[in-house]
Amino acid sequence: MSTERHSLPGVIGQDLLRHGKLPVCLLIAVIISAVYVVTTAHKTRLLTAEKERLVLEKNVLEIEWRNLILEENALADHSRVERFSSDSLGMIHVDPTKENIVVTK
Repeated sequence: MSTERHSLPGVIGQDLLRHGKLPVCLLIAVIISAVYVVTTAHKTRLLTAEKERLVLEKNVLEIEWRNLILEENALADHSRVERFSSDSLGMIHVDPTKENIVVTK
């Protein structure tokens, strides 16, 4: 009878190295791929949330753009410009008989 003592982790390690190289490699590959899948899913969720935030911001900016176009059209209206020029600047319409046309060559 042998009085030699073997540790269980050592025996398992030797057995895996001797007979179980392929299963260990496959186990490591499965763990690495699982970590990669989890990381990719997390990044995808973050990018989806960022996209939704940017779409909402785009909608707000489009509404603001439309309002600015309406405001620009209202401020550039011919009757408003005419009223502003006559009220604030004291401008009047010129009689067509008093117009002078200058032609340069």
